Amino acid sequence: MVFYFTSNVVNPPYDIYMGEDKYENEELIKFAWPEDIWFHVSKLSSAHVYLRLAKGQTIEDIPSAVLEDCIQLVKANSIEGNKQNNVEIVYTPVNNLKKTAGMDVGQVGFHKDKEVRKARVEKRINEIINRLNKTKIERKPDLKAEREERDRLEREDKKRLLREQKEREKEEERQKAQLAEQRSYSNLMSDERMKSNKDGYDSDEFI
Repeated sequence: MVFYFTSNVVNPPYDIYMGEDKYENEELIKFAWPEDIWFHVSKLSSAHVYLRLAKGQTIEDIPSAVLEDCIQLVKANSIEGNKQNNVEIVYTPVNNLKKTAGMDVGQVGFHKDKEVRKARVEKRINEIINRLNKTKIERKPDLKAEREERDRLEREDKKRLLREQKEREKEEERQKAQLAEQRSYSNLMSDERMKSNKDGYDSDEFI
């Protein structure tokens, strides 16, 4: 089971999701999208919470209010963390998550520690949790199929952009050739006029 939430504190809103247990977390790690940001309570057991960014956005682009929603949701879904104040949350892009053969189910590490951000939750804010819970949807998605469809659409989009780029380059070359032809024709006509004027000036007909 995957739980989906909507952070509607900004427009357009952001999607947040998390797994039901460590086995679901394992699937989420495997099929997370490149646009996702992963959140977890530091040094404590908690849900794995994911924030889905729009294409082209980075971790730097997360609105502060959306970030607050994410870290509050992580804290609220940690048995130990929910009882404590001043809890540290870590978050990082999913492509920085590292999974090795010796790790337990649902356990992850990081490729680069410098890409891991940290945030502090002083205390639980029930207003935020209640607002998020009102948007909560539970479903059992085919995570693999969703990821494959996402990747297929991305490939198609890249192909389309490549075709458009080639068409633009072809049109630019056509325009350059046309301009060069026009310039060549203009130079030819200018030479012809100069020759014609010179011939006319030397003619006895104008004496």
